[in-house]
Amino acid sequence: MSVLQYPIATEKALNLVEMQNTIVYVVNLTANKTEIRKEFEDTFKVKVQRVNTAIEPYNMKRAYIKLAAGFTASDIAKKLKLV
Repeated sequence: MSVLQYPIATEKALNLVEMQNTIVYVVNLTANKTEIRKEFEDTFKVKVQRVNTAIEPYNMKRAYIKLAAGFTASDIAKKLKLV
């Protein structure tokens, strides 16, 4: 089963793409930060600086994936057709 499920395209998430070089993804509830980092790096061929996670009250887990310097989240957002 895939760790990454789908990207979030809310106004707040798109602001994070522009301002903080961060992509927001809904991930598998049992996934840990290491698994999220590895799958994201393998899928999009980028380096990840940091992964933060939050479990929402309605049984959904979000991953805030900050990209390393030299990689832009807006390029990933364009590939995902978020922008």
